[in-house]
Amino acid sequence: MANRGQKRPEVVEDFPADKRACSSLDFRPSSSSSPPMENQLESTSSRLESHETDMDTASTASASSRSEGEPEKDSTCGSCDSDDVDPRYGGLREYHRSRSHGDHSKFKKILSSLTEETEPSEQLAVLTELCEVLSFCTEDSLSSMLADAFSPILVKLARHESNPNIMLLAARAITYLCDVFPRSSAFLVRHDAVPAICQRLMAIDYLDVAEQCLQALEKISRDQPLACLEAGAIVAVLNFIDFFSTIVQRVALSIVANICRKLPSDSPSLFMDAVPILCNLLQFEDQQLVESVAFCLTKITERVSQNPEKLDELCNHGVINQALHLINLNSGTTLSLPVYNGMIGMLVKLSSGSYLGFRTLYELNICIILKDILATYDVPHGVSSPRLADGHSIQVREVLKLLYELLPALANNEDFQQVSEKVAFLRSNPGFLRMFGMDVLPLLIQVVNSGANIHVCYSCLIIINNLLSLSTSDILAEVLTNSNFSSFLAGVFTRKDYHVLDIALQIAESSLQKLGDTCWKSFIKEGVLFAIDALITPEKCSHRLFPVFSGNQLSVDSSQKPANKGVLRCLCYAFENDHSPSASEARTCKLALDAVHQRAKDIKTSFFSPELCDSEEALTDILQMLRTFATSINDLMNESVDESSLQHEERFHSVLHQIAVKLNGSEPISTFEFIESGVVKSLVNYLSNGLSTSDKVELDDKVSHLLVIEKRLRVFGRLVFTPLDSLHGDLPMVVLIRKLQSALSSLENFPVIINHSTKQRNSFAMVPNGRCVSHPCLRVHFVKGEGEECLCDYSQDVLTVDPFTPLNAIEEFLYPKVKKSECLEENAPVEEQNLPLKLPINANLICGESSEHMEFHGMSTALQDLQQGEANSSKSIPDQPHVGQQSNLGGTSDEQDCVVSQSKVPEADINGSTQSPSSEDDIPLPKLLFYLDGQQIDRTLSLYQAVLQQQIKVGNEMIASAKLWSQVYTLTYRRAAEPRPEYSQECPAKNLPLLDKSGVYMQGIPCISYLFAGELLSNLEKPSPVYDIIVLLKSMEAMNRHAFQLMSIEKMAAFAEGRMDNLDDLKVMAPLVLQNEFVSSKLTEKIEQQMRDSLAVSTGGMPSWCNELMNSCPFLFSFDARRKYFHLSAFGQLQIQSDPPSHGSTGTSTDRRQTTSGLVRKKFLVHRDRIMDSAVQMMHLYARQRVALEVEFDDEVGTGLGPTLEFYTLISHELQEPGLGMWREDHGSFSSSKVMETHGSEMILSPFGLFPHPWAPALCTSENVEFAEVINRFILLGKLVAKALQDGRVLDLHLSKAFYKLVIGQDLTLYDIPSFDPELGRTLLEFQALVDRKKFLESVHGESSSLKNDLCFRNIAIEDLCLDFTVPGYPNYVLSSGPDHKMVNMTNLEEYVSFVVDATTNSGISRQVEAFKSGFNQVFPIKNLQIFSEDELERLLCGENNSWEFSDLLEHIKFDHGYTASSPPVIYLLETIQEFDREQQRSFLQFVTGAPRLPSGGLASLNPKLTIVRKHCSKSADAELPSVMTCANYLKLPPYSSKEKTKEKILYAIREGQGSFHLS
Repeated sequence: MANRGQKRPEVVEDFPADKRACSSLDFRPSSSSSPPMENQLESTSSRLESHETDMDTASTASASSRSEGEPEKDSTCGSCDSDDVDPRYGGLREYHRSRSHGDHSKFKKILSSLTEETEPSEQLAVLTELCEVLSFCTEDSLSSMLADAFSPILVKLARHESNPNIMLLAARAITYLCDVFPRSSAFLVRHDAVPAICQRLMAIDYLDVAEQCLQALEKISRDQPLACLEAGAIVAVLNFIDFFSTIVQRVALSIVANICRKLPSDSPSLFMDAVPILCNLLQFEDQQLVESVAFCLTKITERVSQNPEKLDELCNHGVINQALHLINLNSGTTLSLPVYNGMIGMLVKLSSGSYLGFRTLYELNICIILKDILATYDVPHGVSSPRLADGHSIQVREVLKLLYELLPALANNEDFQQVSEKVAFLRSNPGFLRMFGMDVLPLLIQVVNSGANIHVCYSCLIIINNLLSLSTSDILAEVLTNSNFSSFLAGVFTRKDYHVLDIALQIAESSLQKLGDTCWKSFIKEGVLFAIDALITPEKCSHRLFPVFSGNQLSVDSSQKPANKGVLRCLCYAFENDHSPSASEARTCKLALDAVHQRAKDIKTSFFSPELCDSEEALTDILQMLRTFATSINDLMNESVDESSLQHEERFHSVLHQIAVKLNGSEPISTFEFIESGVVKSLVNYLSNGLSTSDKVELDDKVSHLLVIEKRLRVFGRLVFTPLDSLHGDLPMVVLIRKLQSALSSLENFPVIINHSTKQRNSFAMVPNGRCVSHPCLRVHFVKGEGEECLCDYSQDVLTVDPFTPLNAIEEFLYPKVKKSECLEENAPVEEQNLPLKLPINANLICGESSEHMEFHGMSTALQDLQQGEANSSKSIPDQPHVGQQSNLGGTSDEQDCVVSQSKVPEADINGSTQSPSSEDDIPLPKLLFYLDGQQIDRTLSLYQAVLQQQIKVGNEMIASAKLWSQVYTLTYRRAAEPRPEYSQECPAKNLPLLDKSGVYMQGIPCISYLFAGELLSNLEKPSPVYDIIVLLKSMEAMNRHAFQLMSIEKMAAFAEGRMDNLDDLKVMAPLVLQNEFVSSKLTEKIEQQMRDSLAVSTGGMPSWCNELMNSCPFLFSFDARRKYFHLSAFGQLQIQSDPPSHGSTGTSTDRRQTTSGLVRKKFLVHRDRIMDSAVQMMHLYARQRVALEVEFDDEVGTGLGPTLEFYTLISHELQEPGLGMWREDHGSFSSSKVMETHGSEMILSPFGLFPHPWAPALCTSENVEFAEVINRFILLGKLVAKALQDGRVLDLHLSKAFYKLVIGQDLTLYDIPSFDPELGRTLLEFQALVDRKKFLESVHGESSSLKNDLCFRNIAIEDLCLDFTVPGYPNYVLSSGPDHKMVNMTNLEEYVSFVVDATTNSGISRQVEAFKSGFNQVFPIKNLQIFSEDELERLLCGENNSWEFSDLLEHIKFDHGYTASSPPVIYLLETIQEFDREQQRSFLQFVTGAPRLPSGGLASLNPKLTIVRKHCSKSADAELPSVMTCANYLKLPPYSSKEKTKEKILYAIREGQGSFHLS
């Protein structure tokens, strides 16, 4: 931690200890010297936290009290090494033994003195000595015999009637005795200590005696709660609680909490008498007190939950009223999440067991409170703390339980009489049901649609069904008016679980019974009718309407139901309060085998005529019209026409226009109509020219095939980016995206695998290498494949296999044991034919399901691999060895060195698989193939992932952990005998200048063609609606990103064909669609759920769709979700941690963007005058090590976050200095870069971002020292950027979007140049337009056309521009030295443009970019960044640079130690910094935090919060300067008298305080 600002000393005691300047002394262990009461309270508080899981009234386990990601202490904080490490500890142990022996002797002497009848003064002296000895002795100093002997004496003295000092010391001795020797509490209880203490508390003659008695009783209540209860301790403790201070009241409540943890099932009168007092205490302001009381009431309610009279008694005491006040989000009361959930659970029991409680909840408008709670269901989207997310999911389940009790169902209910009373109450008060439906039903629908897991979804559906059953037709008609209920129900029918389908059918039946024709029509429009029909006759419907439903068939044999028997808890028991999960697992399913089939049959028979499903009557007009459009597109697809036919394009445009008009029309189009019409499938097929459904696509010699796609995409883009005449708001692009997103949310059924695992345990893995592991092992039986002759049987029965081992490691273990020597020579040629298992280029959209999940990212990655291959062939750049290695948790420097040296030891990544650090070409050939349940296992999967995939295939959304680990899996092995085809990793269209017949230059656009060349998901069949939707969304997202490119080509084609004559008309204003439109909230919630499952994340148990979709279609997920995924994939654990869920948390984290948890911190000394040299040395030492770096500047006292951020800022500025040869600078009219002076040094200032300086290949030789320095700087920059991302630091480095594209492996084209040099880019585009017109004229009028001679550039002949063949602004970069390439003319203009583009975006900068990548890859694989766009990479690396609103400042700044938000000095400061210009705001931020930019997320993401405190001044405040502690984002502000004085002093402090860290 560091301070800067005012240089003179200041009294640091005025501020919290954690806000003082950091030095090496801060890391020494501190000793506690707190008073006994404070120590007592600390232990009490920690113990209460340790039992927070008791607040969970559901049968769900709470998160660990300490997350696995807690930062480790610095190495100087000491260690837990054994005593044998240092010989000095031997003497220490000897000292303790002698000390214990001496204490034992003292105790005997004191005991002897106390047993004698002595004067009170002597007794006081002996008791004082006893307390002193007890306060310093250890447990070894006492024995059970001594404790038993002291107990009756101390109890007798505690009952002393006349001398309060003796009472006090006796009570203190009892306290110390229990503290030192906990077993003594049993002896004290046997000698009636508790009644004696309670007697003192009831009398309360002396306050200090009573306080000491409370401390003594708190110690005893820990081990003897029942004895305390029977002695009347609860009433004794609470009787006079108002007389004590808050700190003592907390002790008193901790006693009651200890007793309530183990309340007996009988004798409720012992604790029910305390309920009125406890209810009164809920109104206190102290949060810790209120939480203790809430805990006690929760445990009392739980104990009497089977006693209706006692529950009524609780209601009469006002428990419900107080509880509702506490859980009301608008009440201002804050509770920790476990206590909050416990209060909701208490209301569940009161509503369930008491009619009075049920009625009271309705009368107190419980619906409004529950509505507010459910409305925050999307909170986990922005949460990275697993503890908070788990607590929130428990909260949702508790709310659903309460809703279930508030809407009882008569059917199959044991307590029929009580339920009948509740139902009668609701029917006599229909207003409650109406309010319930209006407030809660839309939120339940939202929860189901948001991607909730199967248990939450089923619970919501049960509640909805109960609501429909209880409501009248009038209420239902009013409630369902604006809810689009039929569409929601149609989406539910896409679920595979037969419990969900059964309840969905019940909901449909209730709706049809009560709403009749209204419901019937909407069911037809939304496809509910056809979903029901598909459940009855799947074979008839599978090729007809709504094909997605064909997968939901329920076979009448017994093969399906047992598949779901492995679910952790059968959904039939979703709302039963059984605290034994194992017992619930053993229960049989209540749902009959053919219940779903029969119920669907009954609904069809009762409500739909037999001929309806087979006639056109069931098809709406919209559906038939959309089918007509789809047929028209298919006809166009089947026509054999010239690709350049304008008539063909116009027909396609006309059909698209009609579809767009219909989608935007007044009559809504349902998801069912949209998908069932075939429009999406036809569009995808037409735009991809059939590639989207091809299993393998060879594109090497099919340039004309690509041109067809490009033309169709251009026509499609022309329509969707142009507003319709009738549309005054959203573009057709936006309308279509929203319709596709709605369809995706309804139809996708990607599973979320939540592993309800038992506690982690150590086990021995025999395979692959016989070692102990910290997790359970899978039990596997290896069996030779039938008919396999060249392999022998493996004799051992069952082996334990490390579940996260890849198949190649299992193969290495098994193959030597099963191979036959006589087959080796015979099979050698076969093995040579088995090529490495690489993904083909036509699988560009697929993501591997293993450690190579970051390896293949489509064509862009293939291009990157090709570039890296070319670079590595000439110069060894360590890129590939690091791919997938950084997931090693807590890896040491030695381990990282192994990675760099290409060790053969595989390491696990996010997916649980391992990956050899060697290059792809060195992957050994497979020798064995493995099969699980007859299905060949993908070699990229770990065994654990293969088992999970098998579970998913049978329809499970929850995996029963006990069964998973106890089951024996049969793994069949066969010889890998069949050769595999070799697929080229190269992009076939790389550097291929595509020219259509009109001469339009197509450079760069082929990348969009490859959108359709591969498959998105390996486990998703291609002819499916979900696949088509995702393909179309992916193409539209790419078109949105390339909108400038597409529209520029369109205008250049118009110019070439003479439809446009003015070059100024080539300017394009691309109407970009916001990226958030492409985000699927449902898929984002699902992947958030998956990442919150610690076991799935840490062991590779995430479903394959998560990795595949994240890498092929990252735009479907929110930026926050992708950022978490990035940290998991790159570093193996979440980097960003949230505060604990308690609103009253006093966390002392001092990192505003915390470093990767679990990393060792390394301090590094940096010299300000040699910042570059220090950076080189730092990265040389630590780039390959998983350590968090902290900087300390030479001759300065500060260390920690502030100096570290300042170091990254300074090195960022140093690398932006002009003259380094790294970046494009102001070399004339073609450059927009300028040089700016900042803090005494110059810096290149480019409004469009920095882009590499082009270097001619002739200068890029090993002898060129200047270029070698440039390469070294780019390597250093790569290391710094990667290290900043790894440690969560912010850089002040504005890189161009084009450079980010190069970094993540994308190629640049002519159309990217305007993004970093607008003037040069515009000129080159105009030159290219002239070239295109020349080619068009030649194609129409022949080579000898005189019209082409009239072409000129803005009325100037090209020759008159006097351009030579050098890069504009870089005269030393000669493009070509041939005789035809001396000066630019119309003949060679095309070559000139091509050469300039290549030099600017490829050959002139490729070595610098490869150097940056090589440096980056030394820290972690750069391919992990490919899930981000260019703008997001800027946010990720450089944080936010937004303006500050006054409301944001008030919301996200903390005011403390003398200041509030309304204090005049605070108002002066906030108004001042709000008025700062951009540079002043940057300077203020750097002064306070160490970095001139805020982290991603802005002020809200600062951790700890920016805190402003009052600075105590020794003289006039206006004469003082503010000072800061950068590590804590802590500003000490004197109380200035005016806004002008505030601004003057702040600016002076910023100016004078820069450049050093000192004590203030």
